[in-house]
Amino acid sequence: MESSSMKRIAVDKVVINIGVGKSGEPMEKAKKALTELTGHQPAIRGAKKTVRDFGIHQGEPIGAMVTLRRQEAIEFLKRVIAAKRNVLKESSFDNFGNLSIGIHEHIDIPGTKYNPEIGIFGMDVNIVLIRPGYRIARKSRKRAKVGKSHRITKEDAIAYFREQFGAEVQ
Repeated sequence: MESSSMKRIAVDKVVINIGVGKSGEPMEKAKKALTELTGHQPAIRGAKKTVRDFGIHQGEPIGAMVTLRRQEAIEFLKRVIAAKRNVLKESSFDNFGNLSIGIHEHIDIPGTKYNPEIGIFGMDVNIVLIRPGYRIARKSRKRAKVGKSHRITKEDAIAYFREQFGAEVQ
């Protein structure tokens, strides 16, 4: 890709999310599934607002998520891309170089066995890419911005996944 070390792209984090839609036993099973997949304790996400038609109340736990960083994130990402048979859709990339993948059944991920106690869950996997220097945008003292030439474009992200993971983008 680029020759400058400041232009090097890396995986910042991988966020795995299972939306169950109701609390109780299904929520506990989703938490077990995420723990089995990642080895981390999932965080619980509550409903943002009440939806009477679905029987959901504001603040009720309806989803679970785990954030992976560093080497764990890359190892999990390799398994997820293998589950998608090394084919990613171009429409899954946004204009800032992030990627979102949907997994229909968590047992499609290599190394995962079916557990009848848990069942089968679908999930969303979101990948955030980063370049050196992005940390300045997160600093609270100064309202610094990442320059346009330094931002990760959709094309940069596609090239990164082709090179690093051998993924085919359609």
